[in-house]
Amino acid sequence: MWPQLARYASILLASALFLSGCASRGPAVTADNSPEPATHDYRIGPGDTLNIIVWRNPEVSQVVPVRPDGKFSTPLVNDIEASGKTATQLGEEIGKALATYIQDPVVTVVVTSFSGVYSDQIRVIGQAAKPQALPYRKEMSLLDVIIAVGGTTEFAAGNRASVIRYVDGKQKKIAVRLDDLMKDGDISANMAMRPGDILVIPESLF
Repeated sequence: MWPQLARYASILLASALFLSGCASRGPAVTADNSPEPATHDYRIGPGDTLNIIVWRNPEVSQVVPVRPDGKFSTPLVNDIEASGKTATQLGEEIGKALATYIQDPVVTVVVTSFSGVYSDQIRVIGQAAKPQALPYRKEMSLLDVIIAVGGTTEFAAGNRASVIRYVDGKQKKIAVRLDDLMKDGDISANMAMRPGDILVIPESLF
């Protein structure tokens, strides 16, 4: 009987130690309560491509790029500021400009390639397979970002990565565990991204 009790006691002790180790590991991501933007309409940025459609006027309808200065030109209207505006806002502005030449113009703007304004982009730097700036998408997660940049390099210290976020003009550093998320499939290590976030992936020291 005593050997059996001793065996049960050792099992209980091992279980307690395991649970204690799990608890001491702490949460997957540093707590962050930054709210999702109530509305996040896409804002046009330099590098975007716009399909400008003027109803019943195909001769002035065309596809144009937004220049690095945030502007674009059409045959009838030069240097319209597009950066920072939604497609609807820009369509209304183009319509007002064309009203000098066309009676009651109806303009639709369709964004066909996306970069977005710089302040909305998510930047990934360091040991990513393809470091780059990504246009923010509503409900975008850390996992979405990592997939978009092709994962990390073999030299990355994924569990020492961090997200730099500006909240009310103040910089906030949020610890993340990329290795646990990608290699171990620990979804609890995922987190919501916000416009303007910077994901920093350091290099392993050994």
